[in-house]
Amino acid sequence: MTTLLKAEGLEAFYGVSQVLHGIDLELKGGEQVALLGRNGMGKTTLLRSLMGLVADCRGSVTFAGRDIARAAPEAVARAGVAFVPEGRGVFGSLSVVENLVMAARAGTDGRRAWTLEKIFELFPRLRERKDNGGLQLSGGEQQMLTIGRALMTNPDLILIDEATEGLAPMVALDIWRTLETIKAEGVAAIVVDRDFRNLSRIADRTILLSKGVVVFSGTPTELAAKPELLDRYLGV
Repeated sequence: MTTLLKAEGLEAFYGVSQVLHGIDLELKGGEQVALLGRNGMGKTTLLRSLMGLVADCRGSVTFAGRDIARAAPEAVARAGVAFVPEGRGVFGSLSVVENLVMAARAGTDGRRAWTLEKIFELFPRLRERKDNGGLQLSGGEQQMLTIGRALMTNPDLILIDEATEGLAPMVALDIWRTLETIKAEGVAAIVVDRDFRNLSRIADRTILLSKGVVVFSGTPTELAAKPELLDRYLGV
């Protein structure tokens, strides 16, 4: 697999506070990476930095061979990156269908693999609620809608922050199955979640952050074999 995303020496600041300290990250096409760490360790900031949403971000970031280090978020999106934020960002005044269709576009190679019908096949509950407004949905349905909306852009990479946070166990299972489908379709992903067991089942690699620094990078099996790291940095 060829390198899709590469970040070198990535630093991020909010005012005088530095959150990321020289992050190096490489992602292959179609690869799924679990981004782990306790709250406040820089996971969300890393995703936002890759998406161009952090104003003071320094270092090198290339995507599909293109420099996106100082690109605007909309340019990063057009390059083939989709973002599912922790707060979901559903448009409450729009219906489920409108939320999805407004994001629809061809991928960078012209493909339209992710259609409205395919999203409804992936999330049957959204089909049932297709005429409901975004804020008339449950939290789990909103998460499905946000992931579906991101996929409608036919991305090469999807960034998902807190994939199953606050969701009922059965709804969380739907999200994990969705991540398996995304992987099978060849879409690369960086996924933040607290469920180490389920993340380990689907991820090709794990990256562990502590205080804005990578303290581990390797396979889920390699991390599972280091219980001292799990205890120290995740409390698992």
